[in-house]
Amino acid sequence: MSLTDTLGLGFMTFAFFLGAGNLIFPPFAGMLAGENMSFAMLGFLITAVGMPLIGLIAVAKANGKVMALLPAFAATALAIAIYIIIGPAFAAPRTGLVAFEIGARPFISNPDAVMMLAGKEFNIAQLIYTLVFFSIVMFLSLYPGKLLDNVGKVLTPILILLLVSLASSVIILPGFEVNQPVGEYINSPLTKGIIEGYNTMDTLASLMFGMLIIDLLRKKGVNDTADQTKYLVRAAFIAAGGLAFVYVSLFYLGASAGDFAIGAENGGQILTNYVTHHFGSIGMLMLSTVVTLACLTTAIGLVTACAEFFNELMPSLSYKLLVVLLSIICATVANVGLSQLISVSIPVLMTIYPVAIALVLVTFLTERFARPAFSHRVILSVALFFGIFDGLQTAGMDMSFLDFMPLHAEGMAWLLPTALTAIVCLFLPKNRVATA
Repeated sequence: MSLTDTLGLGFMTFAFFLGAGNLIFPPFAGMLAGENMSFAMLGFLITAVGMPLIGLIAVAKANGKVMALLPAFAATALAIAIYIIIGPAFAAPRTGLVAFEIGARPFISNPDAVMMLAGKEFNIAQLIYTLVFFSIVMFLSLYPGKLLDNVGKVLTPILILLLVSLASSVIILPGFEVNQPVGEYINSPLTKGIIEGYNTMDTLASLMFGMLIIDLLRKKGVNDTADQTKYLVRAAFIAAGGLAFVYVSLFYLGASAGDFAIGAENGGQILTNYVTHHFGSIGMLMLSTVVTLACLTTAIGLVTACAEFFNELMPSLSYKLLVVLLSIICATVANVGLSQLISVSIPVLMTIYPVAIALVLVTFLTERFARPAFSHRVILSVALFFGIFDGLQTAGMDMSFLDFMPLHAEGMAWLLPTALTAIVCLFLPKNRVATA
């Protein structure tokens, strides 16, 4: 691959990750963290940049087969769960909703008008927008071989130019004095930042996108495994650098938002207020373009990856049919509403994220395990077991009987047991029966 192709691959990877949550969560977290922004931002960067980067490298290291050592049923179930969460259930519909909230709502005279359809109320503007949005996603996803050209070389450079302009304004223009931290950011800014990084869903996405990129490389004629790994790792570092740049600037914007953050319920409102104040209607048009492009490219990547996966799982369903079905499902789920979608997704993420992180960890440790298959299974089982309790606690259930566990209050009860299990597995002796 030429240098231009490699950069295009990296830009495409960056664009796939930079979607809805990546733009709305950092400013809000920065505002709440205030003077503790540095620690919160570090935690956020660990799970929103570091883990996706390591996830892509893990996929490259395993040649796209990160679940190969799990039982077939468990591997399939885990893969289906990840693809549904990151695809039609939460992440993909959220891209359309955020694109509407920030990219379209400010320009609509009556954005809250409703209509009755099949006995239910629907926001007219949101319904029309999401239908058009996912129609475009469907069209661009039908031809995955052109993804590198369409996304990596056309859409992403425009997106990066607009993001650099926004980030530069945060540095150049004077901001308000940084406020005091509030809530959990007072005493636990690092762990709270780590948990907030879950919301981007990028560690889950890295497992999908890694396999999608390997497939795209094959279609570009890169069939050698070593070359696929090389180009995927390069793309991962380009994407990670871009994401870190965006997050740092958005965190700082939120921390110094001052009056722009008054009454804000999410980072999207902070961004809108900031841009409107400094740049007026032209600025809002720029922000609208940034958000729409970011959400569009991510949605394309998610729908494409999900369609590829379910096509391999169920060959009787063609890739193009799955793209159409997934796009329709995403448009339907998107009309549930952004706040409801986020509130439902958080407990699910608290449950599945520990498993994804553990999966990335064991991929790097595979060669050090004397009993790799057994180690993979037991470590992921422990992560899932304690992740379920974290998810139930987030959903509002009483899990006080686990208060004795380190990091339970912060929603990370899974971390220490999983780490200890991994350490124990490193010292397990070889299976004598297998050796004999």
